[in-house]
Amino acid sequence: MGLRTLLMLASVVIILSGIKAASQIVVPFLLALFLSIVLYPLVRIMARWRIPSVLSVLIIIVAIVIGMFMTASLLGSSLNEFTRTLPQYRAPISEHLRTFQAYTAQVNIHISNEELMQYFDPSALVGFITRMLSGFSGMMTNIFLLLMTVVFMLLEVQTLPGKLGKALNNPQQGMLGIQAALDSISRYMTIKTAISLATGLVIWLFLSVLNVKYAMLWGVLGFLLNYIPNIGSVIAAVPPVLQTLLFSGLSDALVVTACFIVVNILIGNVIEPRVMGRGLGLSTLVVFLSLIFWGWLLGPVGMLLSVPLTIVAKIMLEATPSGQRLAIMLGDGK
Repeated sequence: MGLRTLLMLASVVIILSGIKAASQIVVPFLLALFLSIVLYPLVRIMARWRIPSVLSVLIIIVAIVIGMFMTASLLGSSLNEFTRTLPQYRAPISEHLRTFQAYTAQVNIHISNEELMQYFDPSALVGFITRMLSGFSGMMTNIFLLLMTVVFMLLEVQTLPGKLGKALNNPQQGMLGIQAALDSISRYMTIKTAISLATGLVIWLFLSVLNVKYAMLWGVLGFLLNYIPNIGSVIAAVPPVLQTLLFSGLSDALVVTACFIVVNILIGNVIEPRVMGRGLGLSTLVVFLSLIFWGWLLGPVGMLLSVPLTIVAKIMLEATPSGQRLAIMLGDGK
């Protein structure tokens, strides 16, 4: 028994090492797979309207491309303006840090202003945003290949049940497990996408009303980071709050902070749980740990897809007698 467990653990380590080494291939495939799961309900809706599947897939892909180009142009202009005004950040930051240094000196804590500037250098913020956006763009390294993979997946999905029925040893039980996984992922990804889009729009509107610069940039960042459970919405609030604090003062920064708190409470704690209904079937600790694990394994895409990937892993464990106990540990205890 001990040798068998050791061999299983060694196999898991080898598999995970292979996935991490092949992340440049695995990440676009996973992204295309989950995009296909999200978009397939639209294909079924168009099928009810007697629209051919090829035409419906083409319409969806064209709409996605147009939306991406529009978003990229708006986001690019915001980033260019942000980069041009970057030198203006150093003076306000230095002034605030001198004030902070004076307060710390009163309690016999002496800090060098140069050392503080290294931690609060505005270029670090730009570097963080650039790394995040490059990570998100990295999952679309070859956008044409990604979209073509989505197209073929959407066209192939209708013949998939028949193929799996012939390939599986126990077709009925296997199809039930696959259908449960697809239903859970589709439901989660569709609802999460709608909620993330609403979150980004609300953030953009709030910041625009408050005349906060780069509201479009922070709205897009809020949309993307809202996919990351637990900490995504908190990270999205940091750049606009810091920017408002430096350029508009403490009172305006508190207003922006209050807006983000209201958005997170209203959408994250009221609307999202009600729309999600019975929940994810995962414990809160597992959701947080899955964020760390999949982020380490697959990078930013793994953080975005941490919950659906963990749901798939839990359903796969439930389908095997040896994995049912572990699946119970991953669950929420209900």
